[in-house]
Amino acid sequence: MIDAADVRDAALACCGFLEAAADDDWTAPVPDLEFSVAGIVAHAAEGCLWYAIDLAAGGTDLESVEHRVTTDVPNRDLIETLRSCAGVVAAVIGASPDSARGFHPMGTADPSGFAAMACDEMLIHTDDAARGLGLVFRPPDDLARSVLRRLFPWVTPSDDAWDRLRWANGRIPFGGQGRLTRWAWHCAPLDEWDGRIPTPPTGR
Repeated sequence: MIDAADVRDAALACCGFLEAAADDDWTAPVPDLEFSVAGIVAHAAEGCLWYAIDLAAGGTDLESVEHRVTTDVPNRDLIETLRSCAGVVAAVIGASPDSARGFHPMGTADPSGFAAMACDEMLIHTDDAARGLGLVFRPPDDLARSVLRRLFPWVTPSDDAWDRLRWANGRIPFGGQGRLTRWAWHCAPLDEWDGRIPTPPTGR
C-alpha cells in the first residue's frame, strides 16, 4: 500500500527535476491551466500542507484554516517549500494509524489515500511545470503505477503507467481515449470502492 515513504520518493523526484530548471523563467504560463510555473509549484506545496491538516483533523473540514504559498520569491525557495510541505504530510501520514480518516471533497481518505493524493499532486503538477518550461518530466514508473492503482482503481493498467496516470488526471489523450475533461480520485480505503467510476465534485 502506498505510504509516507512514497511521498518522500515523489518529493525527491519532483524537487530534483525542479532544481535542474531553477534558473528558467517560472513566470511562464502552464498550457491549459490558469497558473504560471511558479504558481503550480506553489499550488502543489499548498496541497501537501492541506492534506497534512485534513488528516490530522480526523475528518473535520477545518474551514477556519487558511494558508497560501507566495510565488514572489526565488524559484529555489519554492522548491524548498515544496520539499518541506511534502515532509510535513509524510510525517503526519507516518504517525497516523491505518484507521485514521480525514476530510477530502472526493471522499473521507485514510493515510494511504492522503499519501497517494500527495504523490499525485506533486507528480502531476511537476509535469505541468515541465510543460510550461518546454521540458519533459518522467518520475519512476513504479511510483506512477502505485498512485494510479490507489486513486484510480477502475483504470486498466498499461505498460506506460506514467502516461496512463497523466490521462487519468485529465492531462493527455491515451491509447485512443480522448483527454478527460472531468475526473475524480477514489481516496477512501480501497475496500470501500463500489466498482463504479466516481463522479467528480461540482466544478471539478
